[in-house]
Amino acid sequence: MTSSPANRAAAPDPRMRALVVLCAGMLMVILDQTIVNVALPSIQSDLGFTQSGLAWVVNAYLIAFGGLLLLAGRLGDLLGRKRLFMAGMAVFTLASLACGLAGSQGMLIAARFVQGVGGALSSAVILGMIVTMFPQPGEQAKAIGIYSFVASAGASIGLLSGGVLTQALDWHWIFFVNVPIGVATLALAVPVVAADRGLGLREGADGAGAALVTGALMLGVYAIVGVADHGWGSAQTLGLGAISLALLGAFVWREATAATPLLPLRIFRSRNVTGANAVQTLLVSGALGMFFLAVLYLQRVLGFDALETGLAFLPVSVVIGTLSLGFSARLNLRFGAKAVLVPGMALVALGLAWLTQVSVDGAYVVDVLPAMLLMGAGAGISFPALMTLAMSGATAEDSGLASGLVNTTQQVGGAIGISLLVTFATSRTDSLRAAGETTASALTGGYRLAFAISAGLALAGALLAATVLRRESEARAEISVPEAELQTT
Repeated sequence: MTSSPANRAAAPDPRMRALVVLCAGMLMVILDQTIVNVALPSIQSDLGFTQSGLAWVVNAYLIAFGGLLLLAGRLGDLLGRKRLFMAGMAVFTLASLACGLAGSQGMLIAARFVQGVGGALSSAVILGMIVTMFPQPGEQAKAIGIYSFVASAGASIGLLSGGVLTQALDWHWIFFVNVPIGVATLALAVPVVAADRGLGLREGADGAGAALVTGALMLGVYAIVGVADHGWGSAQTLGLGAISLALLGAFVWREATAATPLLPLRIFRSRNVTGANAVQTLLVSGALGMFFLAVLYLQRVLGFDALETGLAFLPVSVVIGTLSLGFSARLNLRFGAKAVLVPGMALVALGLAWLTQVSVDGAYVVDVLPAMLLMGAGAGISFPALMTLAMSGATAEDSGLASGLVNTTQQVGGAIGISLLVTFATSRTDSLRAAGETTASALTGGYRLAFAISAGLALAGALLAATVLRRESEARAEISVPEAELQTT
């Protein structure tokens, strides 16, 4: 029996099933970056970590994740994005199981590093797969809205789920929960996500370039995450930073002269690719730094427990979800992504500025909730627009690389923001303590300064977006210029 035209028209789009599977994988990776934070005290007491050693539960993941994203994105273009996504999800799932079973400090840190490798391999290609599956502007805007919700709201969802699992069960379950989700994602991805053919390693089998960029990014992230312990002016920070920059310079020279570069420098000729990544670095530096310090303010000053802290961030996820899943897509189609991005980032800056008036005896509803709502609204319309602009300047052959670049600047921006803001907050707190302030008052003063700097970073990103970025139609026209003509410019 044949189906009627109405039934055929009502059949679900198979690409939407693939989108759900890809976003489920992305959510796992995003959650794991924040779900650990609220469980750190339990991990410390159970495994006997020192304060400095405990930081490596987070840092081991960040170093592998941030260091490999750019390489992973390009490998997706060369080997096939589905193949890399599947490999990354398998590694991430197995490493999550190892984290949950960890009975020693060394095993947990090593498993977290491997988790970061799997997270980089899988997440680096997801955005590139999405824009390839949904080439039409309308459907692409909706798909990017769903992806942006997962990417931006996942951090606050991680705080909530981490608090629930840690208090209801124990810290091992923040990792065990990934295993059934990962297995289901892999099983569904096989028939649902369409296979793609990569360009082949001959188009970019640049081993020297791969070693240089991976080493540069890993050392750079390592230097940044060590700032909280050693300071910006320490020999370790300056020395590793200098080596990282030297390796990055050598990588750029290598890619400019290699016959088959790992990272074709032509991608940076697009103002939108370069500009959107710079804007994202500023936005994420302020926003993720705020998340980290707001958790400390709620727990150390207002006395919230892990579950209450997670619930406090829930409004951010609700507002982001409400706006990202449809409304932001309509705004982007109606007014253009650039016109939406600038006021969205202004809302984020306003929310961060609101937090500058928090006090020792502050009330969540008055001092924190309005900021959460403003930031949720700003992020809900900013991130889809930012993703659209970042990908609008990339060719189909470079979409995996552009996706990896977006994720790289997000991770590096977050690491820079947290280190920068923690340094300023700690310095301000120490000076207030020396002046005779109470511990709670000194902490609050440090947090207020950090929130003010966060607001400045978001505002700077809004100004950069207004002056540098182009409309998507102009960016697409730019990359449609024949390659031979680009090479002569």
